[in-house]
Amino acid sequence: MKVKNITSNNHHFIITDEDNGHTYFQSYNSIIVKKYVGQTQQHTFLDQKYWNYSNTTGKYRNIFLGETITETKKKIKSGKYILTDLNK
Repeated sequence: MKVKNITSNNHHFIITDEDNGHTYFQSYNSIIVKKYVGQTQQHTFLDQKYWNYSNTTGKYRNIFLGETITETKKKIKSGKYILTDLNK
């Protein structure tokens, strides 16, 4: 696993697990997004409680996903992104 800060921020991290193809966005102590990219499929999960917790979390979530909050909400509504408990 590899961990790196998003920009110079010390509370928001990208965690990459190359063994299973998962990439995570963590804000403080909470996992916000889990992405899986395989050879034939791709899945994105957002934590149902924390995905839109604060403006700062949202700012870095948008950077991680490469999109705006409006685009994220559309993908949740369409079922492309799945809300689930990533911090159980």
